[in-house]
Amino acid sequence: MFKNFLLVGLGGAIGSMLRYAFYLAITVKQFPLATFAVNIIGSFIIGAVLTLSLKDDLFLNNWKLFLATGICGGFTTFSAFSMENITLLQNEKYFIALVYIVSSIVLGIAAAWLGFIAAGSK
Repeated sequence: MFKNFLLVGLGGAIGSMLRYAFYLAITVKQFPLATFAVNIIGSFIIGAVLTLSLKDDLFLNNWKLFLATGICGGFTTFSAFSMENITLLQNEKYFIALVYIVSSIVLGIAAAWLGFIAAGSK
């Protein structure tokens, strides 16, 4: 169990540093390109990791924890959101996926706005 925490923590640290590197390297002001890039790249990586883990019994849980939960989790949480929705769609839970997508976006933005206001913005 402790080993799993270390794998996730190490991967998360690497993912967070990679995300920060993207923010330093990409400085487009008109569009949040760095965030967009890490979200799309992270979604691609977590999709590939999930596919490998489903196809290959040798793709150990350790690698899945390190790459998907750790690196992708530190790189972006959008990748987990994407994979959860793919799983819902694969299980033909279309309504739940739609509710999850719409509510996550709307409530996420609303929560960020409320946090912005609560922290003292005018």
